[in-house]
Amino acid sequence: MSFRTMVITSMRVILVTLLISAIASPAWAQQAPRPVATDAGHNLPARPVGPNDLIAISIYGSPELSRTIRVGTDGLIHLPMVKKPIKAEGAYPTDLETSIAAALTEEGILKDAFVTVTIAEYQSHPISVSGAVKQPLVFQASTPVTLLEALSEANGLRDDAGQEVLVSRRQISDNGESKLLTQHIPVRALMDASDPTLNVTLNGGENILVPVVDKIYVIGNVKKSGAFPVQNSGSDTTILQMLALAEGLAPFATKEAFIYRRGASGARNEIPIPLSKIMQRKSPDVALLANDIFYIPDNKGKRLAVATIERLATAGTTVSSALVFTTR
Repeated sequence: MSFRTMVITSMRVILVTLLISAIASPAWAQQAPRPVATDAGHNLPARPVGPNDLIAISIYGSPELSRTIRVGTDGLIHLPMVKKPIKAEGAYPTDLETSIAAALTEEGILKDAFVTVTIAEYQSHPISVSGAVKQPLVFQASTPVTLLEALSEANGLRDDAGQEVLVSRRQISDNGESKLLTQHIPVRALMDASDPTLNVTLNGGENILVPVVDKIYVIGNVKKSGAFPVQNSGSDTTILQMLALAEGLAPFATKEAFIYRRGASGARNEIPIPLSKIMQRKSPDVALLANDIFYIPDNKGKRLAVATIERLATAGTTVSSALVFTTR
């Protein structure tokens, strides 16, 4: 027997042995399991799909049909060779997998299609944080977040933040009408966690506004004029309190002061105040409102009289000094 003949005979024996082993194996009759399509790049939590979301569709064995597609503003997606659009809005990724597989079967494109849908980018769950926060922003809620977490995304409140946080969201009624609902949440109770229910859960679509604290403006004859925050909205802020914050009256203040307050029509009204009588406790203290301007005029006549007396006193001192010098 030649060497070539020996080699061919050995190869035949090996092939026959492999064939017999494969036939005898029970796994031969089983269908090979389909691998699960995964994409490490798209690992966002599953939430209902919405308009403008970016989804990744992977179809096993059909790379030409696999693609990343953005949901339309109408909530629909359009796949190649599929005539009817597929509704994506409101569906979870697993629901969308079933819808796409059914559409492919109905169009006769694929039978028993194995579809995997993952979220590549959310654009339908925005949360807006604005107002007296350190970094106003809009971010996408890939998972539900709490109000405190949303404020943390904005780097917290500014020093001039007001006493309430306004959370607005749209709610669809049973008859299909959309209503804007606004919840007023007190900042102090929220931060102190005295009422856990105030730390509401946000699912996207909410607008968070932190208003700037209301102020009262004090100008004129005071030692420290400026804009002073109204600390307690539930109690009155009075003239005496504002004078204390302004470190008291400066010299030459008049007996009468004025409050400038904007009315319902938008015009600013002038309200005379008996300042001297209030200081002497002969008249009740007066409450001030947010955005009031409290003005204490200058008593020009008194200022002029004092200045004249000071000049005369200075001149008299000079004359007396000269007389003393000459008599010596």
